Amino acid sequence: MTNPTAAMLVIGDEILSGRTRDSNMYHLAGELTEAGIDLKEVRVVGDERGTIIAAVQALSNVHDYVFTSGGIGPTHDDITADCIAAAFDRAIDVRDDARAILAEHYAKSGTELNSARLRMARIPDGADLIENPVSAAPGFRLENVHVMAGVPSVFQAMVQSLLPTLTGGAPLISQTLRVDRGEGDIAGPLGDLAEQFPLLSMGSYPFQKDGKYGAHVVIRGNDPDAVDAAIAQLEAIFQ
Repeated sequence: MTNPTAAMLVIGDEILSGRTRDSNMYHLAGELTEAGIDLKEVRVVGDERGTIIAAVQALSNVHDYVFTSGGIGPTHDDITADCIAAAFDRAIDVRDDARAILAEHYAKSGTELNSARLRMARIPDGADLIENPVSAAPGFRLENVHVMAGVPSVFQAMVQSLLPTLTGGAPLISQTLRVDRGEGDIAGPLGDLAEQFPLLSMGSYPFQKDGKYGAHVVIRGNDPDAVDAAIAQLEAIFQ
């Protein structure tokens, strides 16, 4: 049985311009790996309505799960919620349960729930809320698309809220072997090993240290016995 597949859509001009370094993809990839969900694709798009809609539709049609980050705040350029609604031809408006969450949160700090903050309670019809234990403003799930904030601390908290609701598969097992040979020496035996274990993923990541060449060979798969066997064969060849 194969694992569910996933894609991530990172939204924000600040990512593409280099003003902000994205860490959410790194965090999500690790969490999905442990949950047995295979992250197959990551796209980064700017704050452009047509681009976001097209990307959401394309990814949603191919993968079991889609996760977005960014663009659900209170400012005029936070257009993700509207784009998700449009991608699935749903209406969007302030929803009572989301409004209540924000009202309670801001009342505690004596902050006005003004029209800008109320934008974060706009939820597409038929969506389920994703809890935000950090700053209260909820994300949401519509069809197979999970919409979350871009601020890393908030994104990570939302992922933790979301993970128990997802159906995963077998966690990905990874082992690494350092080989003090150049990739030209490694390539042939590693290719033969890859043919012998077609269900495993094998990668060679070269390095140079003190004038000597080597590589870290990483073997990944869902079957721990197969990963162990492949690593053992690799060690027998190069150790």
